[in-house]
Amino acid sequence: MFDDKEEEYIESNEDITENSTEELKDETITDITEENEGGSSAENVDESEEDLIEEFDEEGRPIEDEGLPFAKAEVVRLMKKNLDKDKMIRERVKVEMNKFLGEVLERVCEQLNDYPYTTIEYEMLKESIYPYTNIKRINEEKLRILKHLEAIKADCDALTMDVKKSLKLKDVDESDEIF
Repeated sequence: MFDDKEEEYIESNEDITENSTEELKDETITDITEENEGGSSAENVDESEEDLIEEFDEEGRPIEDEGLPFAKAEVVRLMKKNLDKDKMIRERVKVEMNKFLGEVLERVCEQLNDYPYTTIEYEMLKESIYPYTNIKRINEEKLRILKHLEAIKADCDALTMDVKKSLKLKDVDESDEIF
């Protein structure tokens, strides 16, 4: 069907495409391992190799980080570690999670800046991150207080009805004011 020259041309184009894609992956792996400060770079490459494939657009160009506060591959790796294996993460979710984590960090740092000291101690950090680490307990306490307030309200309504029934004056209409 094809002559020898056409087959050679097709094979060489396939080799070029495969080589350029592998080079882009290798460059991205190098960039990501340089961004990650700590841990073995070989471990980071193995764990995020699947994520790196997603970091390229249809034409094989790497997708920009869009000025995100953290390395996207690290955030995605942590998300996948804590999600079910069958979950897929859309690109927008990856970006928004990264931005959200940056905003939480900013809020914690703002609270740490409120301290008059020049050195940030562990106790200060614990106090600043308390709302984020104990959100489940805080929500349970909120529900408990709301239920208690509803019970108080029901008691007040019952007392109001008792007062209206038992302390009615015979000659005075309820709509007339005494005082």
